[in-house]
Amino acid sequence: MFQGRSLLKEIDFTQAELAYLIDFAIHLKALKKQHIPHQYLAGKNIALLFEKTSTRTRAAFTVAANDLGAHPEFLGPNDVQFGKKESTADTAKVLGAMFDGIQFRGFKQTDVEILAAESGVPVWNGLTDTWHPTQMLADFMTIKEIFGDYTGKNLVYVGDGRNNMANSLLVTAATLGANITILAPADLQPAPEIQAIAAEKAAQSGSHITITADTAAVNGADIIYTDVWVSMGEEDQYAERIEKLMPYQVNAALFAKTENPDCIFMHCLPAFHDLETTTMQALHAKSGLTELEVTDEIFNSPNSVVFQEAENRLHSIKAVMAATLGHLFIPKV
Repeated sequence: MFQGRSLLKEIDFTQAELAYLIDFAIHLKALKKQHIPHQYLAGKNIALLFEKTSTRTRAAFTVAANDLGAHPEFLGPNDVQFGKKESTADTAKVLGAMFDGIQFRGFKQTDVEILAAESGVPVWNGLTDTWHPTQMLADFMTIKEIFGDYTGKNLVYVGDGRNNMANSLLVTAATLGANITILAPADLQPAPEIQAIAAEKAAQSGSHITITADTAAVNGADIIYTDVWVSMGEEDQYAERIEKLMPYQVNAALFAKTENPDCIFMHCLPAFHDLETTTMQALHAKSGLTELEVTDEIFNSPNSVVFQEAENRLHSIKAVMAATLGHLFIPKV
């Protein structure tokens, strides 16, 4: 059922399969906390192919591989000829002959699809410009840990609604039966084809979908989620995005509109909530701003679960790797 499969985007797996991986991740987290070995991938070799820089994805895949008994090998943009002197397909065949699984974090979704088609081994999407499936497993794992379930919960994503995080949250929530609102300016809302996929999933799960520019839509939210306003590769668009998205900053005033004291705050990180980064210091020098998509007050509030969410990248990634490469006995789901 899972063995030998790749995780390239959320719609590769059914509702039941995603739910199983989330529950398996919770189980693996418990094993790690109790120091119980679970080396389902002993002797395996894992290629970690990175075009884009990363903290959580690289750390999570590295530690996950080690915990599972596998040997991870980091291959950064300066380490391989990927896309420069060698085609994606040729690279896939070479890596597939040497490694048992491949993680890819990069720009084009077509690259991770080609790696899966040509390598002959499971390929896991650590992020592309279109989808971020491993983040979704960590996110909904976190929601289940806090609320006991994600079905019927009201998740509101605020900010740039046409990036990979908005795409993935929209489709995954619709698949799992969570209610999802994308709150973004009209010209930064999900593409029609992404909305169509989500609508089809929602019709099956009972999820309610709202796409709006009206900040009143946060009323009744159980989860407020945001992401950076400028994705990797778009760094020349800060001024434009700041002007357009400042009304959508997650701050105390926006949070008050939820009218839910138990509403949690989530962010996939990194977050621009203070001046402790060179990026924000440079923006501050130009604009005078000290915070962007979320204020420090909300980011460090008791309602914020961003670091629990970050830790869960490890356990959810471990679940995917073990399920697809570990020859486990998994009941039909």
